[in-house]
Amino acid sequence: MDYIDYYKALDVTKSATEADIKKAYRKAARKYHPDLNPNDKEAEKKFKEINEANEVLSNPENRKKYDKYGKDWKHADEFEKAGYDPNQQQQQRTRQQSSQGYTDFSGGDFSGNDFSDFFNSMYGDSARSSRNQSKYRGQDFNAELDLDLASAYTTHKQNLTVNGKNIRITIPAGVENGQVIKIPGHGGAGVNGGPNGDLYITFRIENSSDFKREGNNLYADVPLDLYTAVLGGETYVNTFDGKVKIKVQPETQTGTKVKLKGKGFPVYKKENQFGDLYITYTLKVPTKLSDKEKELFEELAKIRNHE
Repeated sequence: MDYIDYYKALDVTKSATEADIKKAYRKAARKYHPDLNPNDKEAEKKFKEINEANEVLSNPENRKKYDKYGKDWKHADEFEKAGYDPNQQQQQRTRQQSSQGYTDFSGGDFSGNDFSDFFNSMYGDSARSSRNQSKYRGQDFNAELDLDLASAYTTHKQNLTVNGKNIRITIPAGVENGQVIKIPGHGGAGVNGGPNGDLYITFRIENSSDFKREGNNLYADVPLDLYTAVLGGETYVNTFDGKVKIKVQPETQTGTKVKLKGKGFPVYKKENQFGDLYITYTLKVPTKLSDKEKELFEELAKIRNHE
């Protein structure tokens, strides 16, 4: 397998923070995603590389090993046990070359054969055979999925294309914005019979409805006409589950809040459990009054003022 410079793959420096790496990965993943580059082998290859880079650099422990041992970072524990220090090896090699009349200015990039040669010298052919036969788990993949709030209200199935493969997943009702779910076995293929990696999907919930969502509860403003607010009566409220008729008490003031129990958002993976819907009445003043209506309002005002 060709050596991949993970920092170059994500276009970040070695001093990049975790936030920098996360931002760079998302940007690159969107650019090279197979859905946006159908039948583009180069983009598919690049997409695999940035997923591999993110898998290593987003893990602080793996990143530390990679920074020290380069492409052989997976064998860091074996090097440590053998007392192998790449920095000391490089210094010794530089001193030897300097004494011969030249200096190697290749810098501290230990991504070549140094570690592999050392590994083979320590453990011989049996080690090489063991490495070739070792089973390695495939890399995990990360993807983002955009959903409308109305779609997140119900459990449904959806087809996705991940790394060039089509998969069909079930999205449980009640999934939240930013929530991550794991799809086992749908990551990268394992090596030498090792298990596949997993697929992690981050949901981005767009809200185009009149509701505001907070957890499992929903909030909405409901206009109420003047006559119903004064005399009482009935009004209809929209929910994701259809219209609901509610009773309005006489002399209801604008800003009055009412709770509709169980009419909120479904609780994630808890069947038949829902949050509540909180509505706030906003008074709707009539316009384009007729002469008769104005006369009646003036009469009401006189009565009110003489009380």
